[in-house]
Amino acid sequence: MYSVNVPVPLEIRELASQLRPALSGFDRIRPARTRTLVLKRLPATDRREYLHVARRAREALEGTPPFEAAVTGIETFWDPPKGPSPVAYLAVEGEGLSRIHDRLVAEFEAVETLEGPNYVPHVTLARGGPQSAPDPVQDREIEPVRFRVDTLELYDSVHTERVESISLPA
Repeated sequence: MYSVNVPVPLEIRELASQLRPALSGFDRIRPARTRTLVLKRLPATDRREYLHVARRAREALEGTPPFEAAVTGIETFWDPPKGPSPVAYLAVEGEGLSRIHDRLVAEFEAVETLEGPNYVPHVTLARGGPQSAPDPVQDREIEPVRFRVDTLELYDSVHTERVESISLPA
């Protein structure tokens, strides 16, 4: 599965690492190397399809300026559309995220229940386990982490790697 992602800045990876002990009640804690902020899943299951949709994604993103975003808190999905619950995540805000997501949905259509009006920008921290798993982080206050998005990544989730980067012109 391929996607267009926002690279997760070092400050956010460090915040997630600091929260790791409080996530011990979950079945799975997301490893640092697989932390991503998915903007849009792409309809490609193999390399040939990827090459076609990557070209379309780059064209759809042409002229997109850099923008500001911020991690603003820790939240929980109690009934995620896919995979085990609960899911603890870092909530991310930024108008640019929604604009790019909408532009890519117009190009590729939304993945039902995950995208379009259901899209919630986030960085997953952990998932699965008892309903009490999020308790240690649920009400934890964090300082917002603001960052500038000037690059997007085309990402291969099967191999957990960036395939290529797209620079946003200043």
